[in-house]
Amino acid sequence: MLDFLIKILKAINSNSHPGEIAHAVCCGMMLGFLPKDNALWVLLTVFFVFLRINKVFFVISTVLFSFLATLFDPLFDKIGYFLLNIDFATPFFSMLLEIPFVVFTKFNNTIVFGALISSIVLYVPVYWIVRLLLRTWRTYLLPVVRKTKLVAIVSKIPLIKKIGALYE
Repeated sequence: MLDFLIKILKAINSNSHPGEIAHAVCCGMMLGFLPKDNALWVLLTVFFVFLRINKVFFVISTVLFSFLATLFDPLFDKIGYFLLNIDFATPFFSMLLEIPFVVFTKFNNTIVFGALISSIVLYVPVYWIVRLLLRTWRTYLLPVVRKTKLVAIVSKIPLIKKIGALYE
């Protein structure tokens, strides 16, 4: 657990590219929003594991967005229902259902399709928001936090000193 916390702190404050963290959060959002009982989720998980993203933030954001997904499921259902029932797209979706493997992705489920489309649409805005938050943290907030008296007091605790030694 302590090692996991150190990895999070290293990622936020290190010189690692903010894009890796932002992409990790966005990929975690995509997996978190999707229901977990279909082949699409498994395929995306395998694909995202092989991407060059921050795996710690990927796992954290997947878990956090999974909790948020239950709140957004009614919205995903409405979006998926609307998109799956568009008249000119119905023949295309019917053709996809005839392909044996595609059925296992459960794309014809309104919540799965709505969550997939919503996460694709939200990918770019969430990416830029995370990059902005990281830049704000690293540039403005971190120097202020390091100078506070609370950090000075807490950094004198022996356990915190050991964590700091591991962190550097």
